[in-house]
This record gives sequence, structure tokens and C-alpha cells, in this order.
Amino acid sequence: MSKKVIGILCAIGAAVCYGTNPLGALNLYTEGMNTPSVLFYRFGLAWVIVALVMLFRKESLKVNKREFLTLSALGVLFIFSSLTLYLSFHLMPAGVASTILFTYPVMTAVIMALFFHERIRLGTVASIALSLAGVLLLYWGDPGGALHLGGVVLVLVSALTYALYIIVVDKSPLQMSSFKINFYVLFYCAAGMALFALVSGQPLMLPASPRAWLWVGWLAVVPAIMALVMMVYAAKYLGSTPTAILGALEPTTAVLIGVFVFSEPFTLRLLLGIVLILAAVVFVVLAKDTRNSTPQKA
Repeated sequence: MSKKVIGILCAIGAAVCYGTNPLGALNLYTEGMNTPSVLFYRFGLAWVIVALVMLFRKESLKVNKREFLTLSALGVLFIFSSLTLYLSFHLMPAGVASTILFTYPVMTAVIMALFFHERIRLGTVASIALSLAGVLLLYWGDPGGALHLGGVVLVLVSALTYALYIIVVDKSPLQMSSFKINFYVLFYCAAGMALFALVSGQPLMLPASPRAWLWVGWLAVVPAIMALVMMVYAAKYLGSTPTAILGALEPTTAVLIGVFVFSEPFTLRLLLGIVLILAAVVFVVLAKDTRNSTPQKA
């Protein structure tokens, strides 16, 4: 298969996998676990699995100073993106949070235009307008009143840091496997969650049941390892903006999980908000052609 096809498949796979975050997070919240504990065990277990894969592959952990700084930046960005998203689940329906999160393709396109001199086309401008309209509809979500402002702010911070994560992966000179990249990213994330637990006064809690460990394993494998590994290849083979665009399946996945698994309401206003955000994606697709990139070491 061509690099473009591989990149598209990886981008779609990463989006679907990342969209299952609410499935594991909400089940662990019902088990009584707090947010830093959920994320610590998610990233910690994922790090152990990736470390075992690298040991099997006999892959060196050595990095130079420039690579270390880039990997550190990726780790910090993903800490903020994950933590703010998971905290927002306490303040609004997970499907709505994951849909608002999908403003990150527009953020990616704007950042690429402003700082990397990518041309802003009419379709990109239209996508920004549609995306903002969709977010406003979601913000005023239910007939009973507006969504929690703090929750909306948390999700938008998550979207921005996720957009920056994709751009750094795309533009960085890292010449290493996706497993090696994520070995360091996941280590930073697990350490960051332990630090957040200490600072916030929320002690780390062991999963209390086999069911809880099952959901920790799900979060470690599906929206952590699988999503991150595929996202690295998608960003390298397609570029930042197309990878973000193909994340359209992410909010769709999360909304369907919220509706069918957690019985979250699916209102006409929510539907219109989703349609407007996905329409914004169509405009970005029409305005931006995917590209081939130098292949990354497997």
C-alpha cells in the first residue's frame, strides 16, 4: 500500500481508538476511582507494555539532547490533553465533551497557517465558522440550560494541546520508531499523573475489582498504545491537518458510546452541533490535500 493509504488507515484507526476513552473512564469513575488514578494506571500499564515490546525488539533507548527535548514536549502536551479531557467528563456528558474536542482539526489548520505558512483557503475559513457554530450549539446543549463553562474550557484546552501534539510529531526531526516515541511519552504521562495526584491531594487508588483492572487494561491498550502508535504514523505519512481531519470518527465513536452504553441524551440540538462540526471537516478536506512524507522507521 502507498504511504497515503497507510496514513489514512492509521488516522482512522487512531480516531476510533481515541474515541473509546469515555468507555473506560466512565466505567472506572463508577468504580470509585479518581481522575489521576485512572490516568496513572492507564499510562503506567501502557508504558510497561511498550517497554516489553521494545525489549523484545531489542531497541535502544538512547536519545540525543534534541530528541530528548522534543520527547519531553510531547509528554507535557499529552499530559495536559488527557488530564483536561478526563476532568471534563465530571462536568458534562462524555459524548458532548468528545465532540467539542473535535475542534482540534480547525486549531491545527490555523496553527499550521500562522506558524508554518500553510495557505489559508476559503474552505478553512468556512470550517472555522461552522466549527464555532457547532460548539455554541453544544454549549447550549440541553433545554435545561447551558453546559458547564468550566467543562467547555477544559475540553478546548485538551483540543489545543492535542493539536500541538500532532504538529510537533509531524514537524519534529525524530527518526525513531513510534514505540520508542511513545515509551518516553507514556513515561512522562504516568509521572505527570502521579505528580498531579500529589499536588491536588487526590491519592492514587488501586483498581478495586477485576472489572476495574479490565477497564484499566482497555484504556492502556486501545486509546493509549494503539491510538498513539497509529497517530504517529498518520502524522508522518499525511501531515498534521489531514490527520486531524480524519479524526471525525473520534467524536462519532464517543457520542455513540455515550448514547448506547451510558444512556446519555441525544437531542436535536446535539445532532445539529455534530453536523455543523463534521461539515467543518468536509470544508477542510476540500481545502487541503494530503501529502506524502519521509517514512518513519518501523
